[in-house]
Amino acid sequence: MTRRARPIPHTAERAAFLLGGIGTGNVSLGARGELRDWELENHPDKDRRNPRTFFAIHAAPEGADPVTRVLEARVTGRRDLDAGFSFDDLAGLPRLDAATMHGEYPVVDIDFADRVLPVEVSLHAFTPLVPLDADASGIPGAVLRYRVANPGDVPVAVTVAGSVSHTAGRGEPGPDAPWGMRGTQTVRWRDDCDVRGLDFGIDLSEDDPGYGTLSLTTTDPSTTVKPQWVTSYWPDGARMFWSDLTADGLLDVEPRLTLEDRPRGLFAEQDVDAAARPLTEEEMLAKLPRLRTGSVGIVHTLAPGEARDFEFVLSWSFPNRRRGWHGHIILNDEPTDPTLSPIVRNHYATLWPDAWAAAVHLHRELPSLEAATDAFVEALYGGTLDPVLAEAAGANLAAVRSTTCFVLESPNPVMGEGPVFAAWEGSFDHGGSCEGTCTHVWSYAQTVAWLFPALERSARRPEFLLETDGDGAQKFRGNRILGSSPWFMGPAVDGQLGTFLRLHREWRFSGDDAFLRELWLAAVRTLEHATREWDRDGDGLLDGELHNTYDIEFHGIDPLANGIYLAALRAGSRMAAHLREAERARDWAARADHVAAAMDDVLFDGEYYRQVIDDVDAHRYQYGDGVLSDQLLGQFHAFVNGLGPLLSREHLDSALAAIVAHNHRADLSAHESTQRVYALNDEGGLLLASWPRGGRPAIPFVYSDEVWTGIEHQVAATLLYAGRVDDALLVERTLRARYDGVHRNPWNEIECGNHYARSLASWALLLAASGAQWDAPARALSFAPVAGAFADDEVQRFLFTTGTGWGRVEIHADRLLLHLDGGALDLAELRLHDAVLARDVHLDGGGIRSFPIPVPDTSVPIPVPELVEGPSTRNRSNS
Repeated sequence: MTRRARPIPHTAERAAFLLGGIGTGNVSLGARGELRDWELENHPDKDRRNPRTFFAIHAAPEGADPVTRVLEARVTGRRDLDAGFSFDDLAGLPRLDAATMHGEYPVVDIDFADRVLPVEVSLHAFTPLVPLDADASGIPGAVLRYRVANPGDVPVAVTVAGSVSHTAGRGEPGPDAPWGMRGTQTVRWRDDCDVRGLDFGIDLSEDDPGYGTLSLTTTDPSTTVKPQWVTSYWPDGARMFWSDLTADGLLDVEPRLTLEDRPRGLFAEQDVDAAARPLTEEEMLAKLPRLRTGSVGIVHTLAPGEARDFEFVLSWSFPNRRRGWHGHIILNDEPTDPTLSPIVRNHYATLWPDAWAAAVHLHRELPSLEAATDAFVEALYGGTLDPVLAEAAGANLAAVRSTTCFVLESPNPVMGEGPVFAAWEGSFDHGGSCEGTCTHVWSYAQTVAWLFPALERSARRPEFLLETDGDGAQKFRGNRILGSSPWFMGPAVDGQLGTFLRLHREWRFSGDDAFLRELWLAAVRTLEHATREWDRDGDGLLDGELHNTYDIEFHGIDPLANGIYLAALRAGSRMAAHLREAERARDWAARADHVAAAMDDVLFDGEYYRQVIDDVDAHRYQYGDGVLSDQLLGQFHAFVNGLGPLLSREHLDSALAAIVAHNHRADLSAHESTQRVYALNDEGGLLLASWPRGGRPAIPFVYSDEVWTGIEHQVAATLLYAGRVDDALLVERTLRARYDGVHRNPWNEIECGNHYARSLASWALLLAASGAQWDAPARALSFAPVAGAFADDEVQRFLFTTGTGWGRVEIHADRLLLHLDGGALDLAELRLHDAVLARDVHLDGGGIRSFPIPVPDTSVPIPVPELVEGPSTRNRSNS
């Protein structure tokens, strides 16, 4: 595979590449090649190190001295920690001179460099990602493949050894948790013929929230092993491991797991029997730290010019989540049904009961899983889509597999059997951020819907079946999914209407009429609630007190609420017509016509859509005549959902130009903000709002001076749909420049927490640039690539997904090629820029079909449609 990703040096301390599946927790690979941010145990834990966990290489050229190094670049950053470096860091072991990371999520490569090491080493790491297959993309494990090449003229005996400690059993220090461990870890060597390695456990109940297993395995038969390091209060185990490895590259089983018969100092005064008799091995192990470490190595001799892979799989299983969010917003997490179990089970644990089972599955299915992963990477990054757009779409995939997201097995009896996707808004360093799969944040996200649509459908069911009341008000934070009482706050206008639009998206992508009918009555109530409760004067436009994603309420009439209402009416009319509810379809379509005309009449000021409010300071947190970057959020949803332009094209173009002209900053050095800071100094970004003509409220809406990547992606995608490519690329290039690995992690776009869900709006960049639309009920697949969004407009090549198949599109001047990498396609119609290329097309995975593109007949004039004015409303402008 051709390497295309920008190189990240080992000094880029913020770069951390997530490994792990959807809903499994993860561990990250840093730019030095180190394993960091161990977050396996059902909660975020940034910067957590796993003691004594690293890979090392021993290389012994024939006739020369051997060299042993930790397979990481040299330690960077602070050297003045309060105790220097701890024993567990093993910072004093020799490392390599440098490393360079290249990441195209979900695969990452690290090239190591060293002046002394007689071989060349690189690392290829990934967790499989297969579009449309959430289980194949939800394996709790990672492949770590070290490639070693011998450039010399003599053979080199090489050992690559992985050492790992278990992460389970942590607890608060105390009489029940000595050494900060609630249980004692175990580790053993296990050889099941084709899979062998270290198998870790812990002496806790399998229903305990802290219970978990871990393994480090290989299928290579040429292994050397130290199943358990010597256990001691001092770092004796590390010393003995390193001495053993450096001696000859082979590891020996320790004859004893402790070093002394009688404890000294630390324990002697604590044990009355210590002076009377020596402690047994078992008694010593009970008193010593409960952490266990083991090592397994792969051993081969490389001939001159030979290269070989040394492949490991790291896997884990922490099956039990505590019932409830246990966050910082929903305060009542107690289940209303006392018979419910205090834990809920991760879906992945129903597929693979422990870490060893996950490792065996990954090893055995690796050829097909890796082939599908590589095909996905090639389709996304190897096409001609502008690299910044591909990078933005792909990098945020990490959020789907971060601790922000999880997949539960049957969390609520009302929902029946099966996995359910749920999520935080983001992940704080050591806890979830803003619980409840928040509707007004997650409505921006597009990635899961287009890559793992079954998961996205599972998230709609609790929103409509559990969180929507009889009047159609929908809680924007879901608490009942875990059996708890509904959250106390009512709906958010953009959350409730955004969920309605996502129902249309999921139905249209799946063609699942049973799914639509199951949720339809509740969905109808939510849209009727919006009309009844939020159009207070009955003029067709939403007004009054409207809670929204800025965590405040807008008053008066604003384009964010009304634009998303308009999009929901259009989508609702389409769904109602499909369900043969003709009267409802006509009613909603007529309302939509009215809202569209009224928005252009009332809210458009000649340049952009603004908030109409009598006194902008009568209520705090308004914006009045300001330029809101989210003013066309409804249009964003409409474009993604195939609903087309909602408003006057001329007005849309003008408003989009205004957002970029007034809110984009190339340099924020002079920007004044007393709010949270996500862009700083000479960095650029898109502000949430600005007041180019004055009129800034005394206290504008919260967050208005901030820069959010999710809104930058939303605006950039809408710009692409509207053909404003240069503006879209400007916004995205400015954004991605901030995420350079030095100041911010390229695979972690932050807002209120790490891996923030709103960043998943970035998948819409691919949709917008390619013009991809999949209409499952009509079995129609269409493309409309935007000129200028591709590095090579003569050959437009990009990834596409449908509800049943995925692959690559390749568009030349005279033909369109479909490469189906997975699944199957059964099309009634294939279209390109509104031209029908083919009908009744069937294609199976691995298949390729070519379709001629008809040459347009330029002798026939193209008719210009007349502009039809919609119904008008009284002008409520305060200008």
